[in-house]
Amino acid sequence: MELQDAVVVVTGAGSGIGAALARRCAAEGASAVVVSDRDGDAAQRVAGEIGGTADSTDVTDEAAVAALVGRTLDAHGRVDLFCSNAGVFSGGGVETPTDVWQQVFAVNVLAHVYAARAVLPSMLERGRGYLLNVASAAGLLTTPGDAPYTVTKHGAVAFAEWLAVTYGDRGIGVSAVCPLGVATPLLLDPLESGEAAAAAVVASGQVIAPEDVAQAVVEGLADERFLILPHPEVATYWAQKAADPGRWIAGVRKLVRNASRDR
Repeated sequence: MELQDAVVVVTGAGSGIGAALARRCAAEGASAVVVSDRDGDAAQRVAGEIGGTADSTDVTDEAAVAALVGRTLDAHGRVDLFCSNAGVFSGGGVETPTDVWQQVFAVNVLAHVYAARAVLPSMLERGRGYLLNVASAAGLLTTPGDAPYTVTKHGAVAFAEWLAVTYGDRGIGVSAVCPLGVATPLLLDPLESGEAAAAAVVASGQVIAPEDVAQAVVEGLADERFLILPHPEVATYWAQKAADPGRWIAGVRKLVRNASRDR
C-alpha cells in the first residue's frame, strides 16, 4: 500500500507509536490524516503539527468508533488505511481484578473489532482498503508479569489473522504490527515503577523509538506484509518458541529471574 494521497485514520495518536504513525503518514504525502485519541487535547496538538484533523474518541465505545469512521467518510469520502493503535498494560497476573481484565480486553481486542465493523463496509464496497492493527511481540511470545496484556495481544494478532484470511481476496489488506520494547509511556512508566514485565521486555532486546516503529510500518505497508516486526529478533524468538515450546518457556523463566535480580 502507498501512503501518497491516502486517507488515514490513526487511533491512540496523541502520543507514542500512534503519534509517530500520524506524523509519518503525513510526511509520506497522505491527503488526510485523522488523529484520534481519547485525550482530545493531545490529538489536537499532533493534528496541529501535521495539518491533520483531531478527533476525540474512546475506542472502547463502539458507537464512538463508528461515529469516527462516519465523520471521516463524510469529510473525505473514503478511508484507505485505518490504524487501530490504542493499547494498555495492566501489570498484573491472574489476581488482576475482573474489571481490569475487561478494560484491557476492551482496548486491546474489542477496539480492533469495532474498527473493522465500522470501516469494512465502505472498504468492501470500493473493493480496497487496509487495516493496520498494532499488537505487540507479546501477541507472538509473552509478557512476563502481565497476564491480561499477553492474552489480549494474542487475541489482537489472531483477529488480524482472521481478517486477512476472510477479506484478503476481496481487496482488503491487513497487517499486524508486533514491536518489542518501544520508548513510550506504555513501557517507560511501568519500568520506572519497577514492574517485572517491563524489566523483562527491556532485557529481551533493544528499546527503539516510536519513529523506528513508524519506519517499519511504512516498509511493511509497501510490501503488504501481514506481520510487521520492528524488532527483527522477534522472528527468531517466535521460531524458537514454535520449534521447542518447553525450552523457550525455560529460557523466558531464566530471563525473568535475571531481570528481577538486576532491578
